[in-house]
Amino acid sequence: MAYQTFQQEYMQMPLMTRAYTTACVLTTVAVQLDIVTPFQLYFNPMLVIKHFQIWRLFTSFLFFGSIGFNFLFNIIFTYRYCRMLEEGSFRGRTADFFFMFVFGGSLMIFIALFANLPFLGQAFTIMLVYVWSRRNPFVRMNFFGLLNFQAPYLPYVLLGFSVLLGNSIIVDIMGIVVGHIYFFLEDVFPQQRGGFRLLKTPGFLKTLLEGHAEDPNYEPLPEDRPGGFDWGANQPEIGRAHV
Repeated sequence: MAYQTFQQEYMQMPLMTRAYTTACVLTTVAVQLDIVTPFQLYFNPMLVIKHFQIWRLFTSFLFFGSIGFNFLFNIIFTYRYCRMLEEGSFRGRTADFFFMFVFGGSLMIFIALFANLPFLGQAFTIMLVYVWSRRNPFVRMNFFGLLNFQAPYLPYVLLGFSVLLGNSIIVDIMGIVVGHIYFFLEDVFPQQRGGFRLLKTPGFLKTLLEGHAEDPNYEPLPEDRPGGFDWGANQPEIGRAHV
């Protein structure tokens, strides 16, 4: 019974969210079971170019560290904000969402060439959080019951949280910068006088990813409770998100 419930919930996840979070979890489990090692996954441009280890361009986004608090924190945020974007502003636009993945990931790979960053999954999560927060500017957030703020401040709260945990903030800053570039090119610049869309999803991606009918049993996350899980409260306030 529990398995059927889990399977039903899993299959109701939108395509991109299901694919990315599954890949992250399976990669972490493979490392935990010593099937692969982090040394086989991290981004190394020399190994990519000279030894044709192309998979590193992808696996560097899939590993958040060994199973523990850091992994759980990142995978929860990745799942939650990826799903809310896909069910919100990207609903019915799977190809556009995939193109955002490609654009953001490519830009991070380019920056990593100069910043010497081996793993980019956390930066990718911050990018998702940043885009969601800018597209939901009036949502009130509650961070672990300690801070109340508007959604656009969430990426910077997470940046401060990384400082408190003693983590490198370069990864968070990269996610914020890439998220802002995408948001500006997609949401701001086209609305300016003389502006236009610079990011255009290729037609073949639309044909490939949007050529299927929507599942009639599909149930998206409630849009009146965005922003993450309610940590500890019994009944969240309407219009307030808990992270």
